[in-house]
Amino acid sequence: MSGTNSPEAVKKLLENMQSDLRALSLECKKKFPPVKEAAESGIIKVKTIAARNTEILAALKENSSEVVQPFLMGCGTKEPKITQLCLAAIQRLMSHEVVSETAAGNIINMLWQLMENSLEELKLLQTVLVLLTTNTVVHDEALSKAIVLCFRLHFTKDNITNNTAAATVRQVVTVVFERMVAEDERHRDILEQPVLQANSNRRSVSTLKPCAKDAYMLFQDLCQLVNADAPYWLVGMTEMTRTFGLELLESVLNDFPQVFLQHQEFSFLLKERVCPLVIKLFSPNIKFRQGSSTSSSPAPVEKPYFPICMRLLRVVSVLIKQFYSLLVTECEIFLSLLVKFLDADKPQWLRAVAVESIHRLCVQPQLLRSFCQSYDMKQHSTKVFRDIVNALGSFIQSLFLVPPTGSPATTNQAGNNNSGGPVSAPANSGMVGIGGGVTLLPAFEYRGTWIPILTITVQGSAKATYLEMLDKVEPPTIPEGYAMSVAFHCLLDLVRGITSMIEGELGEVETECQTTTEGASSPTQSSEQQDLQSTSDQMDKEIVSRAVWEEMVNACWCGLLAALSLLLDASTDEAATENILKAELTMAALCGRLGLVTSRDAFITAICKGSLPPHYALTVLNTTTAATLSNKSYSIQGQSVMMISPSSESHQQVVAVGQPLAVQPQGTVMLTSKNIQCMRTLLNLAHCHGAVLGTSWQLVLATLQHLVWILGLKPSSGGALKPGRAVEGPSTVLTTAVMTDLPVISNILSRLFESSQYLDDVSLHHLINALCSLSLEAMDMAYGNNKVCQHPNSRMREWGAEALTSLIKAGLTFNHDPPLSQNQRLQLLLLNPLKEMSNINHPDIRLKQLECVLQILQSQGDSLGPGWPLVLGVMGAIRNDQGESLIRTAFQCLQLVVTDFLPTMPCTCLQIVVDVAGSFGLHNQELNISLTSIGLLWNISDYFFQRGETIEKELNKEEAAQQKQAEEKGVVLNRPFHPAPPFDCLWLCLYAKLGELCVDPRPAVRKSAGQTLFSTIGAHGTLLQHSTWHTVIWKVLFHLLDRVRESSTTADKEKIESGGGNILIHHSRDTAEKQWAETWVLTLAGVARIFNTRRYLLQPLGDFSRAWDVLLDHIQSAALSKNNEVSLAALKSFQEILQIVSPVRDSDKPETLPVVNVPVPVLIGSISGPGLSRPFVRTDSIGERLGRYSSSETPIVTDELEDLNLWWAAWNTWYRIGSESTKPPITFDKLTFIPSQPFLTALIQIFPALYQHIKTGFNMDDLQKLGVILHSAVSVPISSDASPFILPSYTEAVLTSLQEAVLTALDVLQKAICVGPENMQIMYPAIFDQLLAFVEFSCKPPQYGQLETKHIANAKYNQIQLFAPAEWVALNYVPFAERSLEVVVDLYQKTACHKAVVNEKVLQNIIKTLRVPLSLKYSCPSESTWKLAVSSLLKVLSIGLPVARQHASSGKFDSMWPELANTFEDFLFTKSIPPDNLSIQEFQRNESIDVEVVQLISTEILPYANFIPKEFVGQIMTMLNKGSIHSQSSSFTEAEIDIRLREEFSKMCFETLLQFSFSSKVTTPQEGYISRMALSVLLKRSQDVLHRYIEDERLSGKCPLPRQQVTEIIFVLKAVSTLIDSLKKTQPENVDGNTWAQVIALYPTLVECITCSSSEVCSALKEALVPFKDFMQPPASKVQNGES
Repeated sequence: MSGTNSPEAVKKLLENMQSDLRALSLECKKKFPPVKEAAESGIIKVKTIAARNTEILAALKENSSEVVQPFLMGCGTKEPKITQLCLAAIQRLMSHEVVSETAAGNIINMLWQLMENSLEELKLLQTVLVLLTTNTVVHDEALSKAIVLCFRLHFTKDNITNNTAAATVRQVVTVVFERMVAEDERHRDILEQPVLQANSNRRSVSTLKPCAKDAYMLFQDLCQLVNADAPYWLVGMTEMTRTFGLELLESVLNDFPQVFLQHQEFSFLLKERVCPLVIKLFSPNIKFRQGSSTSSSPAPVEKPYFPICMRLLRVVSVLIKQFYSLLVTECEIFLSLLVKFLDADKPQWLRAVAVESIHRLCVQPQLLRSFCQSYDMKQHSTKVFRDIVNALGSFIQSLFLVPPTGSPATTNQAGNNNSGGPVSAPANSGMVGIGGGVTLLPAFEYRGTWIPILTITVQGSAKATYLEMLDKVEPPTIPEGYAMSVAFHCLLDLVRGITSMIEGELGEVETECQTTTEGASSPTQSSEQQDLQSTSDQMDKEIVSRAVWEEMVNACWCGLLAALSLLLDASTDEAATENILKAELTMAALCGRLGLVTSRDAFITAICKGSLPPHYALTVLNTTTAATLSNKSYSIQGQSVMMISPSSESHQQVVAVGQPLAVQPQGTVMLTSKNIQCMRTLLNLAHCHGAVLGTSWQLVLATLQHLVWILGLKPSSGGALKPGRAVEGPSTVLTTAVMTDLPVISNILSRLFESSQYLDDVSLHHLINALCSLSLEAMDMAYGNNKVCQHPNSRMREWGAEALTSLIKAGLTFNHDPPLSQNQRLQLLLLNPLKEMSNINHPDIRLKQLECVLQILQSQGDSLGPGWPLVLGVMGAIRNDQGESLIRTAFQCLQLVVTDFLPTMPCTCLQIVVDVAGSFGLHNQELNISLTSIGLLWNISDYFFQRGETIEKELNKEEAAQQKQAEEKGVVLNRPFHPAPPFDCLWLCLYAKLGELCVDPRPAVRKSAGQTLFSTIGAHGTLLQHSTWHTVIWKVLFHLLDRVRESSTTADKEKIESGGGNILIHHSRDTAEKQWAETWVLTLAGVARIFNTRRYLLQPLGDFSRAWDVLLDHIQSAALSKNNEVSLAALKSFQEILQIVSPVRDSDKPETLPVVNVPVPVLIGSISGPGLSRPFVRTDSIGERLGRYSSSETPIVTDELEDLNLWWAAWNTWYRIGSESTKPPITFDKLTFIPSQPFLTALIQIFPALYQHIKTGFNMDDLQKLGVILHSAVSVPISSDASPFILPSYTEAVLTSLQEAVLTALDVLQKAICVGPENMQIMYPAIFDQLLAFVEFSCKPPQYGQLETKHIANAKYNQIQLFAPAEWVALNYVPFAERSLEVVVDLYQKTACHKAVVNEKVLQNIIKTLRVPLSLKYSCPSESTWKLAVSSLLKVLSIGLPVARQHASSGKFDSMWPELANTFEDFLFTKSIPPDNLSIQEFQRNESIDVEVVQLISTEILPYANFIPKEFVGQIMTMLNKGSIHSQSSSFTEAEIDIRLREEFSKMCFETLLQFSFSSKVTTPQEGYISRMALSVLLKRSQDVLHRYIEDERLSGKCPLPRQQVTEIIFVLKAVSTLIDSLKKTQPENVDGNTWAQVIALYPTLVECITCSSSEVCSALKEALVPFKDFMQPPASKVQNGES
């Protein structure tokens, strides 16, 4: 309440009240003066109350009658506007609880008047509601008046008002009862005096408290009204409907049960008023018969009326649920009524609503239990619980027998006449039946009546449809199948509820018994007594409970079984069938636990019958006593159950057809999916509830035996059952539908007896008894059959095979007198039938045969001896198409042989083992078997290796014997690989098998086989005779290489989506081509390795060079394949076979060693080229092992010439690979193959090693070839995907490994030339050309054919800019070019004086190459380039110029000079503009480089002018002149101009110019002329600049001159002072008089500049004027001077 009595809220209330009163007085000013006055006095009243009291709300409540008065008067005006205003104000007061009881009475009276005048009806309802809900001041008469008011408004003409009033009534009724509950809460602590006698006088409610009294009066009047009597308390009611009354009654009973249970007065009302009322209202429904003609009924009201009937049933549901304990007798009547309403002659809607009501009871097992205790277990009482269940059963039966359509009369007759026989259903329901066969709707169908199953509710909850239709007046039409579906759910929920309840209680009782028996063994007397006491209590309790449980089951099982078996037969829906079976199963188990044998067996019989085809002759089910086979009756009578025979024409899917189990099988029987479902339930029962089956085991097992036979399940060696895969013969047909179930079923069957270990003794005894009686019958039947494995009936075959294999095993295990291993004939006699079974193609037989072999191996493997070929033959006879399980079993046998029995078998059988293992590798059914068989081959090879000597001896002995036999017979001995010795042949068979597997279609098999083949040749090859290697190389290895190459080149390029199942395939293996590529790589590498490690064995073979050529050819074709992986691997193999030293022969080998031609690792020469610092030693395990033996002997080197031929063959291969792979393709598209960087790197890296072997014959042609390859290789771009890995980030200048390799190759060459003979030195210029070509890459990257590549531009800013949208990126060639340049300078320093270098104009080429970056200067892609170029130029010139001067006379360097002059010119006066962001320091550093160049000119060139062409000197002078008069560059900011004018450079030029202009050594007049001209030009220009400056200064007045001009004048002034300094330093005789005159003439001009305003100009001027002091001499001498 804090919200309404806080100070703010109070204040607001007062304000609102005053404003309401003001508004009222305004409205009533003209028409209703009294109201106006009342309002105004009200305002004063409110203000007074507010002023005088602290507790304002309380004061208001006291005076509320007066406060409310003006508003009541306002309502009395009946003016709509005023009325609304007043009602709103009154509501506000109510909501603040400031209305007293009197005031409330007044308000209600006023509302009543308004109601009678039909004014503001909705507002009235609202006001009543607010008044009654906010407080409890309204009681008794006032309350009843308010309630009547709402009732009255409910019956107006206006729809909205009616509905609102109905809602208000409901709420008000609830409020009244809530008040009572609250009142009870408050008085709970005070103990009440019980009321002794209940008086029927209506006023005898004096004992009740006020709120309870109101509630009592209200409820009593509701009963009166429904009964159409006058109310006692609700005075003023005019009309009332029964439906509304019943709804109100139901809601009170449902919401406030505690009121009726706690207060006797109210219980009394229930018994005395409500129940009689309900029973009375039900009467029309009870009497009504659908069949009787309506005309005779006395009054129309007597016909059942849906709305009332439905509401009555709702009330009944509540009464039974909440007040069962109070109303035992009444409930019995109600329940009997409900059961009656299910009768077939009641209207459809009534039956539907009744079923819904019953469903509500069925989900409350405790309630059902109470019914059973209260009625069924009492004598002379109706058996209510049994009736309910039976009624449901007959209700369901009646729905099938009496079609719901057609006129009532005929239907009824049909039902009565033919309730037993098949119903002659009316046409339309017949149609439905036919439709039912086709339709997919879940439904029940029985004898042509088809009823759909509707999904109506979640299990365990009863959600009704028609009991909720409170708005319907006419009975609704019930959809077909609705009543059936609800009834079906009733049954299921009933079973579920009862069983879970009873089993739960049973469980509790059992655990309690355990705990008490445990507790009972305590020592002290007293506790024992206690325990005994409690135990006996428990026993009593248990006896009572058990009686209830048994009664419940006994009461319901007959009805349930009848209904469920009928539904089971009729069900066409799998889920429904499942539910029915589950119900039958749980009931059977429950009966079993409670020891109710009859009912248990009845349920189990029902399930058994469901499993078998209709009318199937099975004795046990018909009569448990007779043991004769009979084909008689099918239904069991008695126990008051009417079992309904399954109708054979049910529309079920037939899923299996089989032979019945009988002595003479006649015809076939069909099993439907429903039969299979029942079978699974039966198995379930046997599994989970075996302990409670007892004597019914016989039923269960007999049924199962027949089903197993019909389905054709078979025995297997472990005694387990399994489904036959493909069942032959006409007898059995299984559809796919049942095939999926069979494994599950057979699995459960097999495990059925395993689970018997959990049974107790008694149950076990029952089970064994049942089994014995069954087997006797079976023996009789089987007697007539001969067991033959060829029998077309699969089952007979099956038993035959089982018998045969058992005989063979028994024969082998028998202890014969001479043991079997010696008695060969007998053993073969026993094993032969086993071998002959291989000719039978039935897989089931073969499986038996193989299982037998496995068992023989496990028991007699050690002693088979001569029987081995037969046994191995059985395994090898398995073909690829014979199914996975066969192959798997056969393979298990083989594994066992290889792991355990190789040592015990004769050596001649080893080859068979190899063949069999190889054949399993080729089976493509199961990849794992193939892979494991390759592993077995490796194990076999290992075994050969370890037991080599023994095997060899034995084989040679055998061979000799066979040879002898063959000679006697005069035939040639024929075996594979004949000339080789037998042990080697064994190896060759193994290699050949592995070779076949290396080209298997499956990549995993190829890989595994390849690795195994090369490993075994590598590890065990040393055992072979020397001559056998020839066969290995040509027949095994090269044959394999050819096949792999062919498969790889023709392999499919289509993408493979997944590797079978859900194995994901990596993108590098997702086409057959890529998978074959891997195989090719593996094979080539393996062969190369053998050539490398076994070279000493192979070379003496005679045709080694031919083999070498074939191998090189393979390497070449692999290297040129358009697959990066293969090509790179080919080069790896190439490297491997090249890293071989010349093999060594041993002059005389030590006797102790079994190996021919033992090599010793030696070093040939010291092959330590750069990057190849380690000498090539052939490391070979045997070689190392034998090194110590042959240290004494001196190695003899093999024929050098033959060796050289091998190397040159390798060089030619290398050249072919190189030129083919790097040749740019003619056209480019997405799929053009461009070799990868690792491939090219590997290719180039091979050269240095190869070169070491061929350098003696390496000539210029070869060098040209090499150059082409190197150039092409470097030009190959890289794909943009790979670039991030190969290219460094552009900030570092790093070479790629390919570029490194190229430079290394050239390095090896030049070092070889260096130490080589004279004739090799002519190769120097070629190497220079090659390197200079690389240097050019710095400014002009190479093109690769027509391919568009992205350039790496703007390297100054270290950014990648991608111009072309190509897929290929050109490398950053700058670091490579720069490294090449360093190599050039280095090499030139060593070779400048070589004749070839001088003759081939190398120096000129170097200068010409450098001219490009030098002239580009700032425009070079990388700034480092031109700087390196300058420093290189300076280095080269410092070495090269002296050489050039030396050869001046020969004219070999004539063409170099102009090139050099142009280079200087281009560099010193470059056209490229320095970048804007160049710092001052950078600029000064660059200038110092320019200065260095001028210094070089002044030290290395000009002093030697007489050895140098005159034109060149002229060019140099012009250049220096140009440099000394340097005009400014326009791109600088003004502040930097003076710095950026290259002052130092100009000064240097100046000084050089002056130095050489005035040198005393002027040899020709032409030179002097040059210098004089230069000077006069310089001075003239200075004069002009000064003059112009003075003019401008004068004109400009106060304005400062532009910055450029000021800078220029400063520079001129500095130049003048420099010039005078230089002139003074020169020898006086070298200075021309004219020059002096020009200098002095400047003086007056300089003086004129003094007026200038710029301080910088002034300071420069000062410096320029000071030197003139030296010209100041006395006039006389000056004249003399002039004269002289």
